Amino acid sequence: MRFVILFFLVTLYSNAQVVRDSIEDKRYLEDQFYIGLSYNFILNHPEGSAQRNLSYGLQAGIIKDIPLNRAGTRAIGIGAGLALNSYYSNLVADISGETISYSINDDITRSKLETHLLEFPLELRWRNSTAEEYKFWRIYGGIKAAYVLGARSKYDLEDISQGFNNTDLTKFQYGLTLSFGYNTFNINAYYSLTELFDGNAAVNGEVLQYRPLRVGLIFYIL
Repeated sequence: MRFVILFFLVTLYSNAQVVRDSIEDKRYLEDQFYIGLSYNFILNHPEGSAQRNLSYGLQAGIIKDIPLNRAGTRAIGIGAGLALNSYYSNLVADISGETISYSINDDITRSKLETHLLEFPLELRWRNSTAEEYKFWRIYGGIKAAYVLGARSKYDLEDISQGFNNTDLTKFQYGLTLSFGYNTFNINAYYSLTELFDGNAAVNGEVLQYRPLRVGLIFYIL
């Protein structure tokens, strides 16, 4: 009798495990790592200011994929990552003591602002993938918050080259994100809802209201 009961319990557990594994297999996870490359536009230029050279951005991180339905076609993505963004223009940042001043110089050889960010993306995800299909369409939209770990301004003018840590930036930034594409190549865009500078930076009496727009490619990896 004990053998029969034991056999029944083992069989019941085995069947339950198969069913549970089958359900879990359907709730597969997607796109848990990302790497991106972007071109960085500067919006809201003050009078006389213009963008120059190739302003680029790099981003990489990990995202926790949380499926919202059994088929796995809808999900929430919560993640963290690092980003480096550069902005080239004719806006020159200079420092004297602890005072940072700004001017516009069309004769400048190169003027760059570089930022290092800790990012926290939050995405609503739709895709037409399956647990067996790795080539699929995706549309991911959401918001991304970021904390500025550090920023550096640098300029080159004839024989002069100067760089320093710029503290005039908005420390906490956030904006809207959108990614869409098929398989490996996906378009990614970020529009900042906060200004790049914190309101203390001004040129010719005009407060700098730079706002980044980044457009590029993003690659998702399982």
